[in-house]
Parts: sequence; structure tokens; C-alpha cells
Amino acid sequence: MSGHENEPLSARRVGGRASWITLAGVGLVLAWATLRLASILAGGNPITWMYALGIALLVWQLASAAFDRPARATVQDATVLAEARVAVLVPAYNEDDDLLRAGLASMLTQTHLPYAVCVVDDGSTSGDYAGVRDWFLEAAQAAGVKGTWQRQANGGKRSAQITAARSCREADFYLTVDSDTQLDAHAVWESLQPFADPDVQSVAGICLVRNYDANLLTRMQEIWFCSMQMVDRAALSRAGSVLVNSGAIATYRAAVLWDNEQAYLSETLFGRPVHTSDDSLLTLYAQQRGRTVHQSSAFAFSAMPTTFDGHRRQQLRWMRGSFMRSGTRFRDLPVGRFSYWYHLLRWVQYAVVTAALVAVAATGVLFSPAALTMCVVIVSAIQLVLATPYLNLRRSDQSAFQRLVVVACAPVVGLWYLVFLRPLRWFAMATFRNVSWGTRATVEVTS
Repeated sequence: MSGHENEPLSARRVGGRASWITLAGVGLVLAWATLRLASILAGGNPITWMYALGIALLVWQLASAAFDRPARATVQDATVLAEARVAVLVPAYNEDDDLLRAGLASMLTQTHLPYAVCVVDDGSTSGDYAGVRDWFLEAAQAAGVKGTWQRQANGGKRSAQITAARSCREADFYLTVDSDTQLDAHAVWESLQPFADPDVQSVAGICLVRNYDANLLTRMQEIWFCSMQMVDRAALSRAGSVLVNSGAIATYRAAVLWDNEQAYLSETLFGRPVHTSDDSLLTLYAQQRGRTVHQSSAFAFSAMPTTFDGHRRQQLRWMRGSFMRSGTRFRDLPVGRFSYWYHLLRWVQYAVVTAALVAVAATGVLFSPAALTMCVVIVSAIQLVLATPYLNLRRSDQSAFQRLVVVACAPVVGLWYLVFLRPLRWFAMATFRNVSWGTRATVEVTS
């Protein structure tokens, strides 16, 4: 662990020219490498056209993300939001005591206190959290926050979330977190701001890696997660079409939960109960009601696996859930929504690029030294481009040098995706019917 697990953590975004200068420089390299690869593969090759589409999407994402600004409620709307009752739902299963306590402490020291913090121990086998429970109930009362703590037989994360919500049915909004989530002190208030728009149904915050400096793997996860949230999700947010909220920090109007309570608890796949992909399903419910956005000033910190095996199992679970959720999106998303067509376009792109890569690889052209070199340059440059917003991020537990070290891991992320994550995704797609959680047989990450 990084040594910061029991300290208050905070983050903010600042303006700066460094990211723009880096973006321009790396962008030129990317353009050159793409043209060079196109000449090697021959302009008529379908992979050339799909890469062109991919670059066009990347430019759109970056342009949209560049204009991303946190929502700000008017004085009148802020007065109304200040009276809103926010309940934080905390499902806990085989969590490290210190991580759980630090997370709960962060919820009780918000600049805008939640109305309630509802903890449900989902039948943990690693202990009963007695010390944490007693401290929390006393601390919540002292803070003037409604604190509840329940223990139930193991029923999965969704069941624990609903049990927690049922203990505070009067809430106007529900903030979902993970049991290792530590919130920035402004997270609750910042998450409320976009709800000044009555059409907004859910708000995603930005999840940072709590133990980012544990090793290379966690640094890779930090830059990768931030790239997805600060670029791809930011672009979708401008269209009110965020497809997946982070389970570690996402806020929903109460009706999103209660109107879909039974469907959420009873989702099945080929007759088997689904326990994964809870965050994507809640986001889908929100999309059916209205706009789904993100708030780039609401931060949370979540611990990530520090071992290869833990990383593999986490990614496999996420990938299976993502593939399964793609089917329900095509079935349930309104066809008139931007997100439907964006989702379809990305799948068409993925299928064509994969087929074209296989075809080019079969000819042997792709394995020429020149082509391989350009592929490595392109993948590295794309990840560096996506990483540029991280240069404007300031974490309370991170120096400028440490920030640069994380950004320097971006090219490794691209190569890691090619050699490991892409093949793992193919395996996940082939085995997507396995909807078990696949992790947390015991405490996995400790303080």
C-alpha cells in the first residue's frame, strides 16, 4: 500500500499549457506513424480506413473533453440541492478493516454531509468488523449523519446495495461506493451539482487509484482509468450519454433505483442470476429515464489489485460484464439516443479492425519490422495522447515527479492491452456466461 491509506485524500484539476504542448507533439508523431503504416499496408487495405475512423473518433473525444467543465448550479438551484437527502450505500464483503474505516471517515467529513451512510456487511467470512462498526455508529451520530449497519447472509453486491437503500427509503439521491472507496471532501456536493438539470438521472465521478504507487501495475491502472474517464466518458457526458458509471462513485436519483428494484435484483443470463456489472445496469436504467453525465470535479479513491492474478480476475469479471451488458444495451437503449449509435459504431469498428488485423497478419505483412515498429509507435502515441489530461490533475498524495512517472507508463498500457488485455477480452467474450463475481474469497488488498 502507498502509505496514504489512512490519510484524507483529495484531488483537483487545474489549467495548464503542458498538456496542450504534449498533445500537439505526440499528435504529430501519431499522424506521421499512421501515414507511414498506411503506406506499408497499402492504402486500399480496409484496416487503413478503420484506423482513419479510429483517429477521427479520438480527435472527437479529445475535442469534446477539452471543453468539459464541471456543472455549476445557480444560487437558487444550489439552495434546493443543499436540502436534498443523499444516502451513501456501502456494501462490504471481506474488506480490509483499515480501508473500510478510512472510507467511512471520508464520508463523515464531507463539506456537504450526506443525510445517511448505510453499511451492509454481505456475509463476510474474513471477520465481523466489530471495531469498525462500533466506531462508525458513534462517529456518524456525532457528525449528525444517519448511520446504519446491517449484516446479511451473502447475497451479492446488488442485494447489499438494495438492503442498504431500504434502510433509508426517504433519500432523494443514492451515492454508490465500494467498500474501499475514500471520497474527496467535496465529492458529495460536487456530485449533486449536475442534478440542477431535472433531466439528469445519474452523475459519475472520477475514480482514482488509491494505491497508485504500489507498483507498475497500479500505475498502469491509474493512467488507464483516468484516460477512460477524462477523455472517453467526458466526451459522452457532453451528449448526456455516459454508458458506464464508476461503481466507486456514482449518484442516482432515487426513482432510478426504486423503479427498477426487482429487475435489478433478479437479472439473469441463460437462467443464471447475474451478480456482476451492477454499475452498468444502473447506468442503463438512468439512460432510459434521461441524461447520464459525469462531474469532473467529484473524486474518489479506490484500491486496485497489486498482483497479476488479482488484476487478471478483476479484468476478466469486468470484460464479461461489459460484453453481456452490450447485448442488453442494444435491446433496451432507446434507438433515438446518441449512446445507442455510438455503442453500435464502436462494436462495428472493433469487429472490422479485428478481422482486418487477422487478414493482414495472415499475409505476413503486419510482421515486417517496419510495420511492427509503426504499430508500436502508434499504440504508444495514442496512449500518451489519452494520458495528457492527467498532467492537469493534482492529487494530495502525489508530487510532480510521481505524476510524470505515471504518465510515462502510458505507452506500457498500450502494449499491455495488445499482448494481454485484448486476448483476455476474447476469452471473456467466449466465456461471458460465467456471471459469478470471481474475486474476494478473502481480503485481497490490505493497508
